[in-house]
Amino acid sequence: MNMPVPQAIRAGISEEEWQVRCELAALYRLVAHFRMTDLIYTHISARVPGPEHHFLINRYGVLFHEMRASDLVKIDLDGNVVEEAHSSKRVNAAGFTIHSAIHMAREDAMVVVHTHTAAGIAVSAQRQGLLPISQHALKFYGHLAYHDYEGIALDLDERDRLVRDLGTHNAMILRNHGLLVCGASPAQAFDQIYYLERACQAQIAAQSGGAELVLPPESVRVHTAAQFNRPKANPGYNLAWEASLRLIENDKPDYRS
Repeated sequence: MNMPVPQAIRAGISEEEWQVRCELAALYRLVAHFRMTDLIYTHISARVPGPEHHFLINRYGVLFHEMRASDLVKIDLDGNVVEEAHSSKRVNAAGFTIHSAIHMAREDAMVVVHTHTAAGIAVSAQRQGLLPISQHALKFYGHLAYHDYEGIALDLDERDRLVRDLGTHNAMILRNHGLLVCGASPAQAFDQIYYLERACQAQIAAQSGGAELVLPPESVRVHTAAQFNRPKANPGYNLAWEASLRLIENDKPDYRS
């Protein structure tokens, strides 16, 4: 996507940063499109290119389906708004705690997504977590972390434990809370949250029927996870991302504004 910075807001924003803003705003819209929102709560963040370790997060109070590139707020790792023109914009403290932890520790985590969906919360409250009962779930078999609930994420010292529990994984279930994923791009992060959410939905639906569940043997679980996560796999999520952008192409206001 080639998205030049509108002249009206060009001051202080490079074209490279504007590209990230547009892609992040699009990701917010897609999360809304697939009904993974919780009013104005939860967050998606993206690292801003450059050595400053700044990242973009949603302005508190803007709904995901109306998010625009210009609504995103640039903050530093201490939670300070670093755009002088937007110093009055508010961000959510809990969002800062969770997202800054991942961005600080993982250079590969360009985008971090956190959700509170019914299915995600339901699975997060189950002792066994995500069960290997679907192809979607097997994508995460052996590649999924867990973090125990500590209350609303306002305590900065929780960041160390979040990072420890995530380790090198790109997906994590926050116990009694929701889902968290990260990716090297918006496309990869979207792929992670979409399929983790679908896996949780499938689990809750399967359990609601009351019938005995069939679990694939361990060898099949490991084989399927390896198929999904092979290093040289063609990243089909880029094709899915480009196709998904067409779902929000005609949304108003334009996410690229």
